[in-house]
Amino acid sequence: MDLHTVEEIRGAVDSRDIRAWQRDVGPGDVLLAGGSWLFSEPQAGARRLFDLTTAGWPPLTETGEGLEIAATATIAQLAAYRPADLALSLSVRRLVGQCCEALLGSFKVWNVATVGGNLCLALPAGPMTALAAALDGTCTVWTRDGGVRQVAALDVVTGDRVTALGPGEVLRAVTLPAAALAARVAFRRASLSEHGRSAALVIGRRRADGGVALTVTAATSRPVRLELAPGLSAAAAAAAVDAAVPPGGWFDDVHGAPAWRRHVTRLFAGQLVAELAEPAGPSA
Repeated sequence: MDLHTVEEIRGAVDSRDIRAWQRDVGPGDVLLAGGSWLFSEPQAGARRLFDLTTAGWPPLTETGEGLEIAATATIAQLAAYRPADLALSLSVRRLVGQCCEALLGSFKVWNVATVGGNLCLALPAGPMTALAAALDGTCTVWTRDGGVRQVAALDVVTGDRVTALGPGEVLRAVTLPAAALAARVAFRRASLSEHGRSAALVIGRRRADGGVALTVTAATSRPVRLELAPGLSAAAAAAAVDAAVPPGGWFDDVHGAPAWRRHVTRLFAGQLVAELAEPAGPSA
């Protein structure tokens, strides 16, 4: 896509350049964090592009808190991640791959599309939103005044193409806590076609008390979290979904009707509760 309104492209040499851009940002200034979406369709009004990918942020860093994923880490880098010192359950390793694969695209897309870009685009079907929210991720946000604030990944996407980030704010990283990375998880996804955009994506994580933390995305315009008690039946899990998502809360577009999204989400909730209630096997 030829963005014919763009007059200037800036690259960040280091983090100081990004801070300077934040102070100078104005109408028509757009952050570039890979460009797999940005260059895919017209961007009316885009005047200047500021490229975050040249800042040199390490894509994946193991810390005392867990795994820090830079906003500029690509889907390919995340998919290739193998822990050095962190303890990841086998099911979480599988989940990372499943969420990367849910961003349906060629290796060319995987090598430019970024984790932060997928989150900030705020499409209901964004699989990086699903992964970060389900694993209790915390987003580090650089504010325009030079400060830093932390936002739960569950709260970053507030609607279809709408986020909790203010004008000029920059998503720096997402940190997934060590406890969530070691947990037992399970994944379900549905779309209208084999290679279609996700219409319902549900992730369950077994809690220490035997209950299940269920995260619903794609079927709703923003992530929805359910905390389900131990021993819940499939019918009770489905009822909990209805209680958490009001009738008008189901997303509606060409990738799935609200009634169908509700149906498969209720079905997945029951399946995930049953799966995570079973004794852990060697592949958990």
